[in-house]
Amino acid sequence: LRNTGKFTMGDVLAFRMRQRPVRAAAATSTLVVSFFYLLAQMAGAGGLIALLLQIPNTDRVGQSVVIAVVGLLMIVYVLVGGMKGTTYVQIIKAGLLIVGAAVMTAWVLGIVGFNLSDLLGRAVANSPGRGEALLTPGLQYTNPVDFISLGLALVLGTAGLPHILMRFYTVPTAVEARRSVVWAIWLIGVFYLFTLVLGYGAAALVGPEAIAAAPGGGNSAAPLLAYQLGGEILLGIISAVAFATILAVVAGLTITASASFAHDVYANVIERGEASPDSEVRVARITALVVGVVAIAGGILVNGINIAFLVALAFAVAASANLPTILYSLFWKRFNTMGALFSIYGGLVSCVLLIVFSPVVSGPRSVILPNGGFAFFPLENPGIVSIPLSFLLGIVGTYVGGSRDFDHARYAEMEVRSLTGAGSEKALLR
Repeated sequence: LRNTGKFTMGDVLAFRMRQRPVRAAAATSTLVVSFFYLLAQMAGAGGLIALLLQIPNTDRVGQSVVIAVVGLLMIVYVLVGGMKGTTYVQIIKAGLLIVGAAVMTAWVLGIVGFNLSDLLGRAVANSPGRGEALLTPGLQYTNPVDFISLGLALVLGTAGLPHILMRFYTVPTAVEARRSVVWAIWLIGVFYLFTLVLGYGAAALVGPEAIAAAPGGGNSAAPLLAYQLGGEILLGIISAVAFATILAVVAGLTITASASFAHDVYANVIERGEASPDSEVRVARITALVVGVVAIAGGILVNGINIAFLVALAFAVAASANLPTILYSLFWKRFNTMGALFSIYGGLVSCVLLIVFSPVVSGPRSVILPNGGFAFFPLENPGIVSIPLSFLLGIVGTYVGGSRDFDHARYAEMEVRSLTGAGSEKALLR
């Protein structure tokens, strides 16, 4: 992937296919995935600041103002910092996040004598009404099929997130990209082990009732645990780390969305490759502003929904719309333009429609339209349906399109370039 593209996912998908329709589809998918992911970040930022300012959950206006202010700060940062500034923030926040989580994990384990069983026992004892069910799957997802759907979305969606894919174009070689992935896998794996301790630590030391009653609800578990451990000082440090994390993710998402629109839609679809670099940058900045405003409005709408749950929806959209098309483009010789359009639009539309008609939007636990009455799809995460459907539609579209969209020479060039890097712009410069 790193060797085949230059700036966006659309570069890869359009390498051996008709440029305009495929780039438009890739940009549409990127914008939708970025929007869903931005919802989670805005909701998280609002919950964090609401906790620090003690704005209660019942004060919807106050929390909406908080989300709007935080969103404006994010937009200003993106416009000023650009990709280089975003990269530095992501490097710094990653270090702070690992160190902060490691310190809190060691602190929690130290309280129980580094006995994980004792920690789990305290969490169970401090969770009346749940008991040992707290230690087993089923509290959040009572439907096993929904749980499997969540797992599919999280595992496969990671490989289709546009703001993750875009990072590969900021490193000099494919070797460096691969090294970055290996480091990321280890660091993320260790961090997830930390969250296991922190989650049960919050249940044991703070208590589910206190967490649910606090501003931000379940999204405030980690800051509340920090306050329980180290008072206002540790709360301030962990909140700053959390805010830096949100800032980095929002900046990356906004830049990805704006770059995709400016590069794929404006420069290559509207201007047919004739746009100047200055005009492309100007369109990217305008798009960043629009994306930020839309994200603020969406964040206000979903305020109160669990952040991890919102992120899982973004992963489902990425896995449904992007992953099948990327895999087919790189590894299926016969794949063509019609197959790409069927796969992207089919996966995207099916996933979004299933989310709209799921309990997420109008179910009894929804904060968007509680009991709206149109939750026709029973699962909260649509991945188990929309991901296989997208793969299937890619096959159907390919055979419908036939051989008229297939270029043997371009596929051969793409295969060599993707595996060796030969012919890429940076390889030629070296």
